[in-house]
Amino acid sequence: MHEQIGDHVIWHVPVLGEVHGDTIVMTWVVMLLSLAFFWWIAASYRSPRVLKRATIFEGLINYLSDLAIGVLGRNGEPFVPFFVSLFIYIFLLNQVGFIPLKLMGFAYGGSPTSDLNTTAAYAVLVFVMIQVVAVRKYGLGFYKHFAKPFWPLLPLNIIEELARPVTLSLRLFFNIFVGEILLYVVSEIIESHVKIGFFDLSLAAAFVPILIQFLNFFIGTVQAFVFTLLTIVYLAMAVGEEH
Repeated sequence: MHEQIGDHVIWHVPVLGEVHGDTIVMTWVVMLLSLAFFWWIAASYRSPRVLKRATIFEGLINYLSDLAIGVLGRNGEPFVPFFVSLFIYIFLLNQVGFIPLKLMGFAYGGSPTSDLNTTAAYAVLVFVMIQVVAVRKYGLGFYKHFAKPFWPLLPLNIIEELARPVTLSLRLFFNIFVGEILLYVVSEIIESHVKIGFFDLSLAAAFVPILIQFLNFFIGTVQAFVFTLLTIVYLAMAVGEEH
């Protein structure tokens, strides 16, 4: 079966119109995996012994907590559960593409974050959350900082603010999408039985997907962390100082 990179299963939904059905299905799969993951972690606390998974998870919580409090101060402590959930959820969204479901003949597969609609939605969610938190803390006076240090900079400051969710979504999307493109190119080379003289390029390329998957796993982990880190930084820029 040949997979067309970037193609999606289209669902026609009343009111919403056309939506990417494969992205929605895989997103729900990740949500179920997230619930199963947290149930698995919670089950470890029933044991009288300290299990490794609980220790590792607590280490992750402590790291993100120290990071949030270090950047935001003590005001960042209430946001730690959100940052932990955000990191784990985006990490799983990135890594579910590890399973080549479409190449195995399934209609659904791939990482939801290789769809720009997904990354844009989460970037907008973060952007709106930051605006709500800032307005709750400072009131509408929060937006006075757009005219600082000089009011002629107002348009540039507004553009900078609006550009944050754009760059946040594009950075995550392109990193995950490029990984899927690499796998697609290599799979096409393998299926095409390409030979250059006596050199069987397709046979040599058969080992490449393993290396690409390791690379994609590393990139997916880094990008989940970068997305979370930038969320912390943007929130700190909004509420970490007086406006």
